Amino acid sequence: MEIVLSRHAKKRLLERGIKIQEVQEAIELPEYTISRGAKKEAYKKIGDKTLKVVYAEEDKYINVITLIKK
Repeated sequence: MEIVLSRHAKKRLLERGIKIQEVQEAIELPEYTISRGAKKEAYKKIGDKTLKVVYAEEDKYINVITLIKK
């Protein structure tokens, strides 16, 4: 399924030095996920940090809402 980044997510991707491949990995092969209504949070350990991807599954694509790397 295609992954589409919101304007906010694109901004966070650049600000936080996150690679699109890391976003794909977090969604496709997460350590774990949390469902919050229509939204999901995918968590993936990358190096010494954890990437959190908040997204919603639409009919034909995945809409990434925001990204956090701690």
